[in-house]
Amino acid sequence: MTLAPEKTERRVQLRFGEDWLTLCDLALLTPGRGVAALLPDGRQVALFLDRAGRLYAVDNRDPFGGAAVLSRGLTGTHEGRPYVASPLLKQRFDLLSGQCLDDETVRLATYEVRTA
Repeated sequence: MTLAPEKTERRVQLRFGEDWLTLCDLALLTPGRGVAALLPDGRQVALFLDRAGRLYAVDNRDPFGGAAVLSRGLTGTHEGRPYVASPLLKQRFDLLSGQCLDDETVRLATYEVRTA
């Protein structure tokens, strides 16, 4: 008798202080689309999975409009770097560094993410 391989679920985790916080199952993420997650301190992060399987997490709050909407933004690339464009005023933010591509004085916080 052959046993079916054990199903392994991969969890998305975010570094929160010295610990890793589990956010969701990786299978729940759709490449190219963001989701918002609430952190224990009340902040929100925008979590993204790209088509190559890389994860990114940045602040969900749009620093220009003030609303927590970046998880609903459009993703793309600029000079090979992934970004999210705010659905409000369309400013683009580098998903690796948090730097606004349209205003060098503005930057989002970024978070370390992994699968476990």
